Amino acid sequence: MARRQVNSTRRFVDSGSFPFAPLHPKSHSSPLLSVVLVLLGAILLIGYAYSGSGVFGGDKEAVSRVEGDFSCTLELQRAIPILKKAYGDSMRKVLHVGPDTCSVVSKLLKEEETEAWGVEPYDVEDADGNCRHLVHKGIVRVADIKFPLPYRAKSFSLVIVSDALEYLSPKYLNKTLPELARVSSDGLVIFTGYPGQQRAKVAELSKFGRPAKMRSSSWWIRYFVQTSLEENEAAIKKFEQAATKKSYKPSCQVFHLNSYH
Repeated sequence: MARRQVNSTRRFVDSGSFPFAPLHPKSHSSPLLSVVLVLLGAILLIGYAYSGSGVFGGDKEAVSRVEGDFSCTLELQRAIPILKKAYGDSMRKVLHVGPDTCSVVSKLLKEEETEAWGVEPYDVEDADGNCRHLVHKGIVRVADIKFPLPYRAKSFSLVIVSDALEYLSPKYLNKTLPELARVSSDGLVIFTGYPGQQRAKVAELSKFGRPAKMRSSSWWIRYFVQTSLEENEAAIKKFEQAATKKSYKPSCQVFHLNSYH
């Protein structure tokens, strides 16, 4: 939307018919007044663009939404520097589980002293060349997370999951969440949406088999207790301190859990 407005403005300027520009070279209007009106028009257009819901609608809006659907996977990518501060050496060997894992893995691999792998919950037929390359090398695997993961216990120091658990019923959560904890040695981090945040697309419905169900913080905490998963208080504190220092406020719920010992 905002891009069309900018192009439209450009056409007005090119044709000499910008609403606030002098319409005739022999106009007796003050040149200073014309300049002021043009600047005022530009300010109004910029203000409108920043107040809209398009690509200029604020950093939080631009980062956390994909084609109108909320995405905690993009939020996770924004939080990588905060996670590195909170987990330190535990970020050296990371497994990401969730949609668009190729993008997350690619970003993690750019970090110093970080090895990364990914599990994509559904097919990557339409993926780009980089994603297909990661799959071909075995760095990213396509796997149904309702079943045991193809990794040994404690294969990764940290496991991060985003935009995936919301599609699982409690029946499958009972299997998947302990499995995620099993393959981690230092911790498990969950990025999930708040109740009321819409994420389900028609394409996702056919692949996950059910719409996303956003659960409250209290629901998750009760569930963690039921599955004998303890919150990682030390990681929570470090994450909050790093987030405050960087003026970062998550748009998703972020849970830090201890691995099984």
